[in-house]
Amino acid sequence: SRRLAGARLAAVGIRPATVIAADDITRGKPDPEPFLLAAARLGVAPERCVVFEDAPAGLASGRAAGMWTVALTTSHPAPELTADAVVADLTAVSVQVSGDALEVRIAD
Repeated sequence: SRRLAGARLAAVGIRPATVIAADDITRGKPDPEPFLLAAARLGVAPERCVVFEDAPAGLASGRAAGMWTVALTTSHPAPELTADAVVADLTAVSVQVSGDALEVRIAD
C-alpha cells in the first residue's frame, strides 16, 4: 500500500517525489500497468525508462511496458531472468549524467 511504502522509504531517509503503490493500479506485474503509470507520472516516455528487477514477473512487466530491463540475480538465478542485462547486484551498475539524460552503464 502507499502508506506502507511511504513508511518504509521514510525509515531509510528516502522521500521520492513519485511512488507507485498497489493502491494506484488495478493490474499488477507481469502486466505493464505499474511501470507505465510511473512513466506517465514522471512525464517520461516508457522507452526512455530503465527497470531494475529481481523477479521474472517484474521483468516481464518492464519488457511489456517497452522499457529497458536490468535483472538482479539477488533472488532468482540468471537462467530464470529474461532481461536486456543481467547483473549480480547493483554494484555492477553506474549512472552518468549525459546532457539532460542519465546514462546507465553495466560493468563487464
